[in-house]
Formats: sequence, C-alpha cells, structure tokens
Amino acid sequence: MTESATGMSRPPVHTLRSSPAYWRVTFDNPPLNLYDPEVESALAGIVDRLIDDPEVKVVVFDSAVPDFFMAHLNLGRIEEFGEGMPTWFALIDKLVRAPFITVGSIRGRARGIGNELLAALDVRFAAKETAVLGQLEIGTAIIPGCGGMQRLPRLTGRARALEIIASGEDYDADTAGLYGWVNRSVPDAELDALVERFAQRIASFDAEALAAVKEILDEQYPQPSAESLAVTNARCSPARRFRNGCAGPLRRRRR
Repeated sequence: MTESATGMSRPPVHTLRSSPAYWRVTFDNPPLNLYDPEVESALAGIVDRLIDDPEVKVVVFDSAVPDFFMAHLNLGRIEEFGEGMPTWFALIDKLVRAPFITVGSIRGRARGIGNELLAALDVRFAAKETAVLGQLEIGTAIIPGCGGMQRLPRLTGRARALEIIASGEDYDADTAGLYGWVNRSVPDAELDALVERFAQRIASFDAEALAAVKEILDEQYPQPSAESLAVTNARCSPARRFRNGCAGPLRRRRR
C-alpha cells in the first residue's frame, strides 16, 4: 500500500508499506532530489510514524529520481532550516536509535547531506554503474556539518574519511565498497533483488532480537554524541557562511 507523506499530489518523500514489518521510504524531489525544507518536514513526519509503529522491523530508503539519491542540502534556503538544523538532528537521532533496521538502496549521486543520511543508516547497498558518493563541502570552505565528520570514520576509518572529506571528490560504488562506506556494490540490475531479499529476510525475524542486535553493536561502536554533532555544525556552518560571508577558510586552532 502506497502512502504519501503529505496531502500534495506529488510529495517529495513517500512511503510504501510492503508489509506491517517492512516499509520503503522514497525521495522524490526532482530534478536533483535536493534536501529542501519540504523534504525535511515530510521525512520527519514519516520517521515519527515509523517510530510509533511497533510492527516495523526494516525500512529501506531509496530514490525515485534516477540520477540522484540526494544531491545535497538546498543552500539557497538554508535559513529555513533553523539555526543548528534542529529538525534534521532530531529525526536522525530517532533513526539511529530506532529498534528497526535501516537500509540504503543507492542509485545516482549522494553528496553532502545525502551521504550523511546514508552514513546514519544501518546498511547500504549501491548500484555499481550509477551510485556516486561524496562530501563536497570543502570546495566552499566549509566542512560536513550534519554528521559526516563523525559517522564517516566509523565506516571507513580515519585515513579514508580524511581522504574523502578533504578531497571533496566523488567516489564510485566499487571504491565505496572497498572502503567499507557501503556494504556492497552490485550491478544495477541486481540491486533491487538484493535489497528485497535482505529486507524480506529481516522482516521474518523476531523484533526483539533485531533490536538487541542494534543496541549491542551501538554499545561496541558508539554513535556520535549530540554535543559533538552540535559543535561541528556550528563551526563555520553553511548558515553562518552564507549569512555572514564566511568565505575564507576555517579558523585554525593554535597548538
């Protein structure tokens, strides 16, 4: 059963309830799948619904826009997100702490906040021919401020995270798989079947056992603290840069 996130004829985020245990969340904000305030509002509402549903065991996030999973934050509307992007951090905190398993099915480009969303999910699968991941912020003299600085090293290790963030380059699916950034890179023709099999298998298992798996793994590999995320976001954030003309490099700390 397909459900819309809002009353719009073409909502920017919509859901498919494949079964009580298995949901899909699809980003549909052409042409670039930018992270707009409307996307944020719709996504926050969907996350709340998922959290409130005790039957949900697995949620797959994908895109209806072939060339873009999510291009990046819409910087032209940065003021509309609020100082410190409180809605973003609240919904991501709910996702990472949710008892259900979250899965990214990646086709097209996932840069900036698009990659930061994927890094906050539990599992990621990417289409070999089309998936492109990156943190492009350094090119505008800012840093990833929505979790990338904290979560990317948990996936790739420090050295590769530094390479990705400091270069601002795009990385293909095979390289992302080699780096541990995604779980697996597979041919595009095989991606849907892989994700579907994985999600359906999880949906068949015991909910308490799945929740325990996430909880114990997060104890061993802790999620970043709210304080760390807030400090990083505040340090020459996109909002401050574009509001106050922060065009130069970040202030260097004295040693």
